[in-house]
Amino acid sequence: MAKKLILCDCLGSQALDADAISQGAGLACSKVYSNLCGDQIDHAAQELALGDVILACQQERQRFEELAEELAVDVPGFVDLRDRAGWGEGNATPKMAALAAEAAMSVQTGRSVDVISEGTCLIIGGEAALKAAADLCETLAVTVLLGDADLVPTDRRFDCVIGSVRSAAGALGGFTVKFDALQQVVLGGRGAFQLTAPQGGAVSECDIILDLSGGIAMFPAPEKREGYLRADPSHPPSVAAAVLSASQMVGTFEKPLYVRLEPTICAHSRAEQPACSNCLNVCPTGAITSAGEHVAIDPMICAGCGSCSAVCPSGAITYDAPPVETSFRRLSTLASTYRKSGGQAARLLVHDAIFGAEMIALAARFGRGLPADVIPLEVDALSGFGHAEMLAAFGCGFERVDILISPRAELDVIEAQTELAKALSGGDAIRLLQPADPDALCALLYTDLDAPARIEPILPVGSRRQVTRLAAKALQPDAGVIDLPEHAPYGAVLVDTDACTLCLSCVSLCPSGALGDNPDMPQLRFQEDACLQCGLCSNICPENAITLKPQMDLSDAAFTQQVLHEEEPFACIECGGLFGVKSTVEKITEKLAGKHAMFATSQAAKMIQMCDNCRVQAQFHSTNNPFQGGERPQVRTSDDYFSKRKDH
Repeated sequence: MAKKLILCDCLGSQALDADAISQGAGLACSKVYSNLCGDQIDHAAQELALGDVILACQQERQRFEELAEELAVDVPGFVDLRDRAGWGEGNATPKMAALAAEAAMSVQTGRSVDVISEGTCLIIGGEAALKAAADLCETLAVTVLLGDADLVPTDRRFDCVIGSVRSAAGALGGFTVKFDALQQVVLGGRGAFQLTAPQGGAVSECDIILDLSGGIAMFPAPEKREGYLRADPSHPPSVAAAVLSASQMVGTFEKPLYVRLEPTICAHSRAEQPACSNCLNVCPTGAITSAGEHVAIDPMICAGCGSCSAVCPSGAITYDAPPVETSFRRLSTLASTYRKSGGQAARLLVHDAIFGAEMIALAARFGRGLPADVIPLEVDALSGFGHAEMLAAFGCGFERVDILISPRAELDVIEAQTELAKALSGGDAIRLLQPADPDALCALLYTDLDAPARIEPILPVGSRRQVTRLAAKALQPDAGVIDLPEHAPYGAVLVDTDACTLCLSCVSLCPSGALGDNPDMPQLRFQEDACLQCGLCSNICPENAITLKPQMDLSDAAFTQQVLHEEEPFACIECGGLFGVKSTVEKITEKLAGKHAMFATSQAAKMIQMCDNCRVQAQFHSTNNPFQGGERPQVRTSDDYFSKRKDH
């Protein structure tokens, strides 16, 4: 059954054309109500009872979800047409149709794992920590780590220890803390409590850490570490908020598995030689570590920022909440529906679900709202919207891409991805917006900008690398080879032919198969489309003959193997079979013949110029053959045994 869109003009504050929206989005639409969340709530109940509906309201989402629960029907879908379209300026009907079509898409739900917290809490600090412990001890199993023995209270509702934290690891439900000079309270006796002798290296486990020490955070990106709460002990409101949050961290929680890892195509390392470390360099939480030839991701620490998937050259790490193909489908649906509904020159506004959504809502309610040609796209992770997604947006038909930066976004990753996308698109149609307030956002969006060249829309299907190349070729059909910024995941391999000895160590370790050889003759081949620019070939080359050049060749030559270096093979002096590299064999002969103990004689030196088979034969028949044993004894027969009996 097709989905039905339930429309409400919010007390007449926005204009809705039900027929146009229905035709553009391909959805059945209800009549336009005026106050579904108020005096028309009965009509809302009747619509919800039909099932499989989408309500064009986000403000009163909780109210409608509670109504669905009362009616024992499925929770409806929701789409915000008012703040994102209806309260803006211009003809917003094409945008409304596009937003409705996107809301009707079936989206694969992300994977998750259960995290259990039993409420064991470690509080670190001084007086503020003791006050927090008194507030939490009835809810959590609290231990306070103090730095001063004089602060140990007589309150036995919670435990106190003295010492300092050496290191901490883990996340909500699974922290491991190692202490220095840990002293425990000796119970009993009169006067101040006595303490045990200091113990170094003591280890403890807990579910929650409340850090009120006022010192340096125990983890990188502490605001992204689930279960780790940190507040300024001199600021009571912050402490109160942290205490409240800690009190809610008991029970079983659903932890999203934000990214998916395919270790077999990871280009991190080969044969203990370092290569790509892009994800390690950008992960803010330290969830990614080296695990030999590939990386490992701790899902409990991963905060889902998406930076790793944006910078991964091979696609070994992909964002999975939702998958990348879902993002491409959303872009295509928004752009195609907008055009189908009569919209022109669409601009994309990428924002997150907290800061960006609130900024847009405030701009709509109290300011000019979004222009009719600005289509918002809400994403879970701004830094996960990388160069491939930006190029895909242009390929789908968006003329500009604006990214509304959140204060908690990984700006350095977004800036690097933006520069790469600009180089690949050949224009300057991407902006990073950092407005101070909603009015400043409106001012930026209503600024007249030069319209970039329009292209025939493409269908973004395939991997991020494939979509990037397809979009770049559509945007710059006559570009040929595009120079890219340093550390781009696309490029060529340059070989110093004078230094290269065709040892082919680079071929044996290339993780993507971009470098290859020719089994019939000494050749080093290269296919640019497959190159990840991981740097493994340049790191392993014993002659330092390889350098990398970031670029993208848009011609078909990028899909074929090109010969980077070749030499004449050497003919075996015994059988005439071709083997090895002529120049290399000649150099080895020059260096070893008559100068090394193994090749002191002319006959021994000739073995350098033989193929494998002839060399073995020559070695076997040589005078000083190390593999030759003594003369084999004569085989004894039955007659030998019988004759021996006769002799006796």
